Amino acid sequence: MSERTLIRTEHLCKQYETEAGPVPALRDVDLEIRRGEFVAVMGPSGSGKSTFMNIVGCLDLPTSGRYVLDERDVATLDTDQLARLRNEVIGFVFQGFNLLPRADLVDNVALPLVYAGVPRAERVVRASEMLAKVGLGAYGHHAPNQISGGQQQRVAIARALISRPQLILADEPTGNLDTATSREIMQLFAQLNDEGITIVVVTHETDIAMYAKRLVRFVDGRVVHDGAVSRQLVEAQHA
Repeated sequence: MSERTLIRTEHLCKQYETEAGPVPALRDVDLEIRRGEFVAVMGPSGSGKSTFMNIVGCLDLPTSGRYVLDERDVATLDTDQLARLRNEVIGFVFQGFNLLPRADLVDNVALPLVYAGVPRAERVVRASEMLAKVGLGAYGHHAPNQISGGQQQRVAIARALISRPQLILADEPTGNLDTATSREIMQLFAQLNDEGITIVVVTHETDIAMYAKRLVRFVDGRVVHDGAVSRQLVEAQHA
């Protein structure tokens, strides 16, 4: 594996056991994502894209195959090592902002540092810096319900950045936002990518996928397309 490779899957398979029998979610997925890439992951409902993201995020394990993240074979790690790898390497952004309603924005952004054992004074400084980075430096002591949905997603991005991750995984990050706000959020992702952070975004929206530089499309648990992004291609894949 090249030192420029951040994510690599080999013959990745995932199936879920149900009363009706095993249901395959991923089938023999071979994929490599290099450091600094901006990748859009698309596919119809049930295609396997969310399962793939959960495995890439170390939130789930494959049934078979191999997953290597940041030169570490995930299957060889114990629970503590897996949690440490996830916290050090990955920042997560979801469709729901998942902010603590009774905590101010500084404490929401600082939350990952609490789990990392960082002293409070340092947490406050770093969280304030991250809020400033996403354009919310003046809002640190506001509660989540005092700001807009787009601003709440910016807070979620600041929280994802607080541990200085190499990779941001974003699952439908604009799903709850209007068009103009979605554009602002994606421009922020593009800026972070320009700074060297690897971005992987799951989306069903053509305009969102267009911010990426590479498109991966899943159908029935398999990768059916992997290549550069163009509007015509994204719309064709989305059809």
